[in-house]
Amino acid sequence: MDRWSLSATLLNVALIASAAAAQDLPLHRAIDDFVVKAGGEVADSAQRASDAEFQRRVTLDLTGRIPTLEAVRDFLSDKSAGKRANLIDQLLAAREFPGRMASALDVMLMERRGEDDAWRDWLTQSISENKPWNQLVHELLDPDAEDEATRAAAFFMTKRLEKYGQNPTDFPGLTRDIGRMFLGFDLQCAECHDHLFISDYKQVDFQGLFTVYKNTFVRRDVKFPAIGEKAMTEPLEFVSVFDPTKQKTGPRVPLGRDFKIPEGITPSKNPKDALPRPEFSAVSLIARELTQTGNRQFARNAVNRFWFLLMGRGLVHPLDIHHADNPPSHPILLERLTDDFIAHKFDLKWLLREIVLSKTYQRSSQWTGEALPTESSFLVAIEKRLSAEQLTDSILVATGELGRLTAESKKALEKESKEKPDTTDEDAMPPLTLEAVQKAFKTAFANAAREPEDTVSSTVKGALFWRNSVPVQQLLCRRPGNLIDRLITRTDNAKMAEELYLNVLSRRPSPEESKLIVDFVAGYAERRELAIRDAAWALLTSAEFYVNH
Repeated sequence: MDRWSLSATLLNVALIASAAAAQDLPLHRAIDDFVVKAGGEVADSAQRASDAEFQRRVTLDLTGRIPTLEAVRDFLSDKSAGKRANLIDQLLAAREFPGRMASALDVMLMERRGEDDAWRDWLTQSISENKPWNQLVHELLDPDAEDEATRAAAFFMTKRLEKYGQNPTDFPGLTRDIGRMFLGFDLQCAECHDHLFISDYKQVDFQGLFTVYKNTFVRRDVKFPAIGEKAMTEPLEFVSVFDPTKQKTGPRVPLGRDFKIPEGITPSKNPKDALPRPEFSAVSLIARELTQTGNRQFARNAVNRFWFLLMGRGLVHPLDIHHADNPPSHPILLERLTDDFIAHKFDLKWLLREIVLSKTYQRSSQWTGEALPTESSFLVAIEKRLSAEQLTDSILVATGELGRLTAESKKALEKESKEKPDTTDEDAMPPLTLEAVQKAFKTAFANAAREPEDTVSSTVKGALFWRNSVPVQQLLCRRPGNLIDRLITRTDNAKMAEELYLNVLSRRPSPEESKLIVDFVAGYAERRELAIRDAAWALLTSAEFYVNH
């Protein structure tokens, strides 16, 4: 048993009775039981989210955008008891689901290091076919250049093996990323000595991974991302900066055992004659051992990260600091999630469905009690930052421009770009394209490269974008069938206000909000179109639109 498993077991002893009681419950019901009884007593929680709040939240989480006007009207008018479960299944089966999850995984795994179409296609196809999570990660950690269907997974490592400027190849950074993303262990501070503040993290854990990835390189003999590997002939020798005693390690899964290197391995005398991958591949060994079913920490880290994706906070938080002195907020729940994820053969779609089916996920973000619960209690929904991609698609849905822009073919866009621009109007805006909108939103709202997107951060750049961005102004121009066009044709300002709210905020306005819009538009007299555009802009730039609540 590894050190983390032992620590978790000891921590869970006090909650064994509660776990036994929930053992026979479906996972989504067990989640609710563990959360409300985390302290041994039934705790107060926020009320159930309204239908509008729930629909917007789950649609953003599972498809990466807000619901359409038609979807909102249909869901709010549906009186059937099982409509929430039906909506969840519809969204999981929607064509947007694989793209949304591929986008989320790209941000999680690559942290804005760059883009690669083949990598995104591999992620999307993997989600589309519901590839088991451990298989997906195995393909990523041990990419096969001979397999055209999966070789794009090498982008995860080749991008990290690129040199930036005069800096050497960042092998320690690659080692660190594999530890924290797939095991939840940030071993950066254990590179030169045992971690000073986390007793679980030892230098040998870092060096056992480092000895594997320091032998990797980017292949230059192929035109697609691929890694090569130098032969490993002996264990890595290292010393601590605090202790000159020499230590050795072979390939090692952190907090686990190291593996012996087979005897009799001799590297090729001529590097040009060496195979891209040696007979004994430490890369393949670690990929297999790290993702195997018996490695509970791999599964534990995965469910914690996907819980964070849906709930806004991990059961272990920060996400990559799993250790005995940073226990989970709900240890028995984390173990149950881990058990069931393994039992269901790392079925990601199943896991997401169980979480969003729970009452815990479906709680309101509004609290009416006296003392506001902590975020780690999950007794009230946490407001979550929308990614740049979610913002892009959501504003396109809200303004009624998504269908038009995505329907335009690349050929049509290229033809448009080659046409001679009209220079008679100096104030004329450039043509609005899907690519221009996506690029503008990423520039304004995406984190800097190599920064995890796990916190909400408002910036002056983002505020100025909403106020001055040309794409935002263009999206609010009247075009046949778009939001502004439809609102202008509504002669009844009260009905116009309702449609505006349903389109942008996925809910009906309160009487006070409706009156505010009606009075605002009336105050513009003959400039009604401008008033409607300003009202739409105000809702699109509101905090309610900017977060998933």
